[in-house]
Amino acid sequence: MTLTASSIGRKLAMALSGLFLVVFLTQHFFINLTSVFSESLFNEISHFMGNNPLVQMILQPILILGVLFHFTMGFVLELQNAKSRVVKYKSYKGSANAPWVSRNMILSGIVILSFLGLHLYDFWFPEMNYKYIESLPLDPDRYFGELVHKFESQVRVILYVLSFVFLALHLYHGFASSFQTMGLNNKYSKAIKSFTVAFSFLIPAGFIAIALFHHITTF
Repeated sequence: MTLTASSIGRKLAMALSGLFLVVFLTQHFFINLTSVFSESLFNEISHFMGNNPLVQMILQPILILGVLFHFTMGFVLELQNAKSRVVKYKSYKGSANAPWVSRNMILSGIVILSFLGLHLYDFWFPEMNYKYIESLPLDPDRYFGELVHKFESQVRVILYVLSFVFLALHLYHGFASSFQTMGLNNKYSKAIKSFTVAFSFLIPAGFIAIALFHHITTF
């Protein structure tokens, strides 16, 4: 029997893939944060990540599969829960039994998925075009300028901010729930909950601050 064959297994797979994506999100945040303090350091790290075979050939495909798997499991579980509510809970009132965030994880997930599409359009596709289609020469100093250029647009910055607000809401419920799904209910539960809540708001707020910083300083 595979991990995703049962409802419990799918929830566990969802939790594990979510934690994997949290690790990536943290790493991505700290790389972006260097762009605020040091243009040269940001260029150096970005150039290393963009041209390291281990990152490009192994870690990047794993990340893409992780994102697709997490969102697929999310939709599967949402459909499963919807069927369960129709059959078993005709008198169920979501507003009285569960917070808005937990009832709308699929909504926040769709917003985040849409943002990832924009993010790929802004950064990943141009990178693939630069390296593999146009085959332009390596330029280790181009990354900072490309990043700042994306944040010149007020519309793009607004979309960026709104997306990270929804990410904060998604993390607020999902990050803490992932530990509960894995059965980590012990004396450390309260500390874990506090950590996940702080992370859920601080990291998205940090991404927003970085975007606003570059938008403001370009004028």
